[in-house]
Amino acid sequence: MNRSFYISLALVLLMAATSSGAVRIKDVGRLASSTELRLIGYGLVVGLEGTGDTPKSLFTNQSLANMLERFGITVDGSRVKSSNVAAVIVTAEVPPYTRSGGRYDVTVASMGDAKSLQGGILLQTNLADPFGATWGVASGPISIGGFNIEAGNVSVRQNYSAVGRVPEGGVLSADHIEPLGQGKTLIYTLRTGDFATSRRLAEAVNLHFASPVARATDAVSIEVTVPDTFATPDLIIPFVAELEGVSFEPDVAAKVVINERTGTIVIGDNVSLSTVAVSHGALSITIKSTANTSQPQPFSRGTTTTNQNQEVTVEQRGTGVVVIPGTTNVGDVATALNRLGVTPRDIIAIFQALKESGALQAELVII
Repeated sequence: MNRSFYISLALVLLMAATSSGAVRIKDVGRLASSTELRLIGYGLVVGLEGTGDTPKSLFTNQSLANMLERFGITVDGSRVKSSNVAAVIVTAEVPPYTRSGGRYDVTVASMGDAKSLQGGILLQTNLADPFGATWGVASGPISIGGFNIEAGNVSVRQNYSAVGRVPEGGVLSADHIEPLGQGKTLIYTLRTGDFATSRRLAEAVNLHFASPVARATDAVSIEVTVPDTFATPDLIIPFVAELEGVSFEPDVAAKVVINERTGTIVIGDNVSLSTVAVSHGALSITIKSTANTSQPQPFSRGTTTTNQNQEVTVEQRGTGVVVIPGTTNVGDVATALNRLGVTPRDIIAIFQALKESGALQAELVII
């Protein structure tokens, strides 16, 4: 299999995720009242194997002293030194409609100079909302999904070990339940604002219920009036369930998303190119150094010398100028780029040049 095949396969797989098609309302929008509850807290991680904060992290020493004092042990915070403890910030996003006692995942991130949270246990930590109200606690063993091993000057690391998660480590202390709507009106919001999509969503709802119950108020909001046949408390939940199952086809903006760090390219379904000529080549310079040793004659007073012979090789590879005709779909775009026989990282440079020339009919997003 040649390189062109792999490029084509990668592009097709990535572009398949952005192809337009019928989706359910629950996949692209949600009730305006159903928002996540964002919580934050400050805590301590213990049980680390010498990879915790150093004495330079004064807040860790003071926090440890305060914790011990709660158990009746009084110590001087300035004299507390333990490399098995790390101060952390704990964050969480509680899903909407979570009852008291419900569990959720929490993220733990080191605040000090700890080398790794591997093997640590998060002590019970209060979690509060941005207004200071406490909504629950978090605790439990930390999973970092990797490791960080050091032996002398040699270290081996997999993933980032100063941040971890505690699966279902948070416990909610109060109900996070929002009312469904104001009286007989429900407001749905799109995750991505688009006027055409909001209009299509409202039209699909009206067609499904055979009544003008929905209208788009802006690019992200759709106002839905509960029909009289569903206006009772026992029927509002079935109505919402039926409403969220309505399918429609959203409008997808033409975008090319590029991640330069990984070489990932995602091409949207509506991306097109104007007719353009493209030439792309690569210059490869190889410098080879060979050491030659010169020995002096016997019984002479000369010294052994070493000379470096350098050989420079320059190779230029390219396809000349290739004319790419105007295209109307992502398959044509992938075919045209494969004709150049370039790698994905070369395609990134080509897309940037196409955008500058005005030949790329799409928004270019570089992340």
